[in-house]
Formats: sequence, C-alpha cells, structure tokens
Amino acid sequence: MKMPRQAYDALTWATPFLQQYGREENAARLILQHVLGCSYSSLMQHLYDELTPAQSAEFDALVKEHAIGRPVQYCIGYEEFYGRKFTVNESVLIPRPETEELVYYALQKIEALFGDAPVKLADIGTGSGAIGLTMKLERPSLDVTLTDLSERAMDVAIYNAKKLDVTARFAVGDLTEPIANEQWDVILSNPPYIAFDELPLMSELVLEHEPHTALFAAEDGLKLYRRLAEESVALMKRPALIGVEIGYAQGAAVKAFFEHHFPTARVSVIQDINGKDRMVFCEIA
Repeated sequence: MKMPRQAYDALTWATPFLQQYGREENAARLILQHVLGCSYSSLMQHLYDELTPAQSAEFDALVKEHAIGRPVQYCIGYEEFYGRKFTVNESVLIPRPETEELVYYALQKIEALFGDAPVKLADIGTGSGAIGLTMKLERPSLDVTLTDLSERAMDVAIYNAKKLDVTARFAVGDLTEPIANEQWDVILSNPPYIAFDELPLMSELVLEHEPHTALFAAEDGLKLYRRLAEESVALMKRPALIGVEIGYAQGAAVKAFFEHHFPTARVSVIQDINGKDRMVFCEIA
C-alpha cells in the first residue's frame, strides 16, 4: 500500500479502513494528532501538509494496531482527562469522561463542606491516578494519597504524578487497608463495579486489553461498595465526604449501603451528562 503523503490523505485512507473493523470513528484523527504532536485545531489548519516517511509509517502501524483490537488509548499511550494527558497501558483502566464528572462534583462539594480548611483526601483504586492527581491539580492545598491493589497500576500513577509535577503519597493494598491507620476528610473511588454476568455484553476491546481486576466485582458488582461503606465508618472525620462512581443501575443499592452505615449523613445519587445514575455522594456532618 502506498503511504499517505498528506494529513488529509492519511485520514481519508484510515477512517474507512478502521470502520471496516468496527473501530472508533475518531480514532484515525487521534492517532494522527499523536503522530504529529499537535492539537485538533492545529491538525485542521495543516490538513494538507505532507507527512514525513517516518510519520507515515508510524501512523500506518498504529492504525493497523487499533484495527486488530487494541484500544486507541493504549496504542498512543495516553488518554485526556480533565484537560490533561494521563499515560495509560494495559495495567490500568482507560479513564472515562463520566469519571470527570465525579471530580467536578467532588470539587464543588469539598468547597461547600470545607471552604479553605485543610483537607486530607484518599483516592482508592486509583489506577492511572486520574482522580486523585486531578483533584490535587485543581485544588493544590489538598493532602492526597493514592492507593491501588495492583503494584503495576501504582507504577503508572507514580509516573503520571511525576509527569504532571504533582506531590502525593502512594500506597499499595486492598481497598481501605493502606489507609486504615489514619483519619480522612474525603474518600473518592471508582472501584470495579461490573457484574460477572455482564461479561458477554462487553466490547472485545475492553475484555481483551483492560485489566479485569479493575472492571469486575462480585455480588452483582456491588461487593466493593458494601465493603467501602462498612470499612469507612472508622476512617472518616467530621465533617467528611465520600464519593464513588457507580454503574447506571446501582444507585439505589449503593445509596442504601451508605445510608445504613452513616444514618445521619446526606446520601445522594447524581446522574451523569447522559441522564444515567453515575455517582453516589455521602456527606457526613
């Protein structure tokens, strides 16, 4: 196949090629932006610039890599989250836009609950570090600790912290175990919440590449929420905030867990931009 010589030609070849494999419609553009090291607007301004042979070869290889099933974010090595690039690989989940909403609402609630007071925050199951590191970048006064069960995931989070020039603490362990000897103002988490019986319904790109330990949980996907609600009782200061991302059908069950263990707290289910239940916040007076 003749290598595309212009950015426009590259996209004209790659977009229908990827569509034949059922891949993301915007993947070709994302790959080309990565290869050229440019923004979307810059790419649009230089659509008819010629690619070097090296750029053409790299673009071609990454397009084919995505076509055969590797998520585009793993192909290019990063995903954008809250306006920043987070390095990702198969050791961590690819950050989703819905999780940006957890950060957005958490920042609002922290401001309302604590004002300018010092706040100690734990991001449990941090993966790439997207939640905890973004919270620190958006509110630099936070004292942030990131935890994860996976040492390989923690390596990615530490790398992202260095790349983004963020100071945070890191601890490897199961759920609240790494933070159990301290008291906390805020706990945030996007834990595994997909039920095992949903496995046949999931995309092959997810199943074959993203870590299953970060995707699936027992008890119809609810096990870690039940444990977090139970275990966090002894960990929270007063006032305090707990915020978790959930599956769209889990709002009532997760809300009930926190209401049971924090009977005087204000527990709310918040929908995402698509109108689906996506977050539960427990505000403890």
